[in-house]
Amino acid sequence: MTYGWTGQILRVNLATGEIKKEALNKEWATEYLGARGLGTRYFIEEVSPKVDALGPDNHLIFATGATTGSLGTSTGRFEVVTKGPLTGTIAASNAGGLFGPELKFAGYDMVIFTGVSKKPVYLYINDDQVELRNAEHLWGKSTYETTDTVIQETNPDVKVSCIGPGGENMARIACIMNDKDRATGRSGVGAVMGSKKLKALVVLGSGSVKPADPAGIRESENSWPTTR
Repeated sequence: MTYGWTGQILRVNLATGEIKKEALNKEWATEYLGARGLGTRYFIEEVSPKVDALGPDNHLIFATGATTGSLGTSTGRFEVVTKGPLTGTIAASNAGGLFGPELKFAGYDMVIFTGVSKKPVYLYINDDQVELRNAEHLWGKSTYETTDTVIQETNPDVKVSCIGPGGENMARIACIMNDKDRATGRSGVGAVMGSKKLKALVVLGSGSVKPADPAGIRESENSWPTTR
């Protein structure tokens, strides 16, 4: 799988600490080009509709789409798919910024979190290096404070997606914030992240996204009407 996708996803079992890399389902990636569609397909295949949104059996999926990180306009977006505690049904909340493309640059189309950690943790991704790190010192911090702290601890170029006290306390309207001021703000997805004791995702990638037709993308971008 060369164009658009990296062809690889991460599965992180927060209960056991196990991290697995697996191939992206090529058939599903062809049928569902967008992050919302692909993430939803994975979710409904693996999670019961009766699952407790804030329980250990709910999954939390960070998904990118086929164009995320490419040259096109508005291709910096990613989707968080889970069962939303605010609505009691499937949630798909998206945000723009630099985090979604960085996940692709690190080599992953999607991250699927399962289970609940015994203590606060964050996921650190630096290309092939993927590990869960202690986040007890971050628990209680705002999203700004969390972002600044992990940047100081890791690398000034990392991209951070995290929750603040609202998510930690499982407020049903809690957001997940990335790049400090970008929000996945629908359906309380931050509360699901807090229920799993997952404070943040911290990502750094050195790769790139390969479009099948770069010239075609540039041509389509140039065809947009200009305004005065």
